[in-house]
Amino acid sequence: MSDRLRAFRPSLADGTAARIGTALAAVGVLALSGVIAVGVTHLGFLRSGHRSAFVAWTLIAWTVFVIAVLAVRFVPVRWMTTMVIGGAVVIGIAALVGPPNTSTDSARYAWDGIVQHAGVSPYAHTPQSTALSGLRPDWLFPDKVNGTCDDIKPRFRGLGDGADGHCTAINRPDVTTIYPPMAQLWFAAVRFFVPATAQYLPFQVAGLLVSLGVTVGLVLVLRRIGRPTWWATLWAWSPLVASEAVTNSHVDVVGAALATAGVVLVAFGRPIWGGIALGAATATKLIPAIVYPPLLGRGRAWWAIPIGIAVFGLLYVPYVLTTGLDVLGYLPGYLSEEGYEDGSRFALVSLVVKGDAATLVVGLLVLLAAFVAWRLSDPSRPWSGEVLMIGVTFLAVTPRYPWYALLLIPFVVLSGRWEWLSIGLAIALRGVWPSADAYRWWLLAAVVVIVVVTLLRTERSEWRRWWERLSFRRVEHVR
Repeated sequence: MSDRLRAFRPSLADGTAARIGTALAAVGVLALSGVIAVGVTHLGFLRSGHRSAFVAWTLIAWTVFVIAVLAVRFVPVRWMTTMVIGGAVVIGIAALVGPPNTSTDSARYAWDGIVQHAGVSPYAHTPQSTALSGLRPDWLFPDKVNGTCDDIKPRFRGLGDGADGHCTAINRPDVTTIYPPMAQLWFAAVRFFVPATAQYLPFQVAGLLVSLGVTVGLVLVLRRIGRPTWWATLWAWSPLVASEAVTNSHVDVVGAALATAGVVLVAFGRPIWGGIALGAATATKLIPAIVYPPLLGRGRAWWAIPIGIAVFGLLYVPYVLTTGLDVLGYLPGYLSEEGYEDGSRFALVSLVVKGDAATLVVGLLVLLAAFVAWRLSDPSRPWSGEVLMIGVTFLAVTPRYPWYALLLIPFVVLSGRWEWLSIGLAIALRGVWPSADAYRWWLLAAVVVIVVVTLLRTERSEWRRWWERLSFRRVEHVR
């Protein structure tokens, strides 16, 4: 932003432009809440015949979101925090008005929590095992209708030979849980306060509380680093956050919250506490481990790595003592099923190489991203390095599920690298329209946006400094 525009902004924020911006932002929040509520209550559960409607709903929600974010930039500073957090509350409540609509993962969360409260390891039995049939609530294991589960698909499916008379909302009921120990502690904690008959709402409310906590945390960090707090709306008002953290209540929001807290703590000179948070994040979902490389350029930050690994291991101890190596659950099978082992799931890389070679190329790309993020990250503000690390990893691995993008958004907020949100939109569209060819086009469009905006925003002196860092040359001071 030019100095002239910087000087001009305060005058816009006073008077007519401020009033118009505030009004548009408020209308945008209400409109986005309405779009989300209508989608959750009227589109039903995602199925093949509804995919076009879900794509349209996703695009409308993102369009309204962009308009609201553009408008909130002109809200007076004294009202900004109230607007950001108030909007997050309104949008989050709208996301609570119906059950999960694109995923049944929280059904597994509920079952793992119920099992743990009965004193049983969640890694010990599959949901369809009759060993725990006495724990089954009707909402998770309804009776078949006319001998089948066809009339209540796709939210429910058959249990298999072990329970012919029931259906279940749990996906993959014939395998043990995949979720690591911190996730299991989260499941047990949320279900501790409710009876087994409570359905999806407890995890949705918990997801809303965590997402609001992230919003408040981002506002505080933005203030500390001297950046406008309206950037927090990229998380607070995001349709992806509303859908995946609240409506579908994916545990990834916990991993994203812990990973963000860990990076912030390390950047602010608290590597021990940061390492604890990062270890817990990795023990929630393994993917937050990719936030480590950009932190390695800071003096004592390396302490976060052994501490994080130790916390990760300690969280496994209670479950290993009760279940042994079965704590790996369905993870190996999941990696194979999702195509990580044979390279079939890498949408972009598979255009060039296939099979085992694709897996090797993806690994090299992630390592290259880790090296670049490590060398280029500002030790006190590693946010852009985190965006690069996470974003390139997502472009290489091309995850199929939009909730993975929750890890990226907080660092987009802190860095101001808004162009990387295009990856989140591409993954969100892939979640409702599972076309490999379409996904490639959406990802390629995201790459174009990222490259073009990066070229436009980066000055020649910055490119020179980056090259000096990457080539291990002496870096001259750049104003």
